[in-house]
Amino acid sequence: MLVKDRMSGNPVFISPETTVPDALALMEKKGIRRLPVLEEGRLVGIVTLLDLVHASPSPGASLSIWELNYLLAKLPVKGVMSKKPLTVSPDVPIDEAARLMRENRIGGLPVMKDGRLVGVITETDIFSAFLEMLGVNRGELRLTLEMPDRHGALVEVAQVFHSFGVNVVSLVVLPSDPAAAAGQSVWRLEKCRDVKALTQKLEEKGFRVLHI
Repeated sequence: MLVKDRMSGNPVFISPETTVPDALALMEKKGIRRLPVLEEGRLVGIVTLLDLVHASPSPGASLSIWELNYLLAKLPVKGVMSKKPLTVSPDVPIDEAARLMRENRIGGLPVMKDGRLVGVITETDIFSAFLEMLGVNRGELRLTLEMPDRHGALVEVAQVFHSFGVNVVSLVVLPSDPAAAAGQSVWRLEKCRDVKALTQKLEEKGFRVLHI
């Protein structure tokens, strides 16, 4: 799955001169938490809801609350935006986008193609994609197995499922401790008519059932 499969296209954006209150109002209207900042078609920054909430003029003892509010109303987002934001292309794998967000502790990435802003991908988009890849809303049965460290073990398990007429919706192989002799695999299955018989057969084949 690629970024272009999950990004929001035709993204809402603002200019560097947009005021903080106007940017906040636009976020509330559109139900979004970040806005790319474009100047003459070029991406020059990104501003988040947290940036805007924290934005305020430097407090001065001689300024009243009305004067502070007036200054805030005139404050452009170019003063609070993140400049030179990280970006991805539409053809980047979605797990690479997730890695970038995780490593840089950010919640969204502008998507650029040939120097143009074509979308935005957020942590919510990533979560939804991973849930889909894991088959969370499709598999009727979630089965976690201890996997012995031997060649062809996954194929053996798949053959057992095939013999029971079970469809595999998704498979995740979890990293094992280097000191352990076995890892784990998590299967999401459908059309499993006899769970007890299936798990017994797996145990007979040397695959310990850890969780159903």
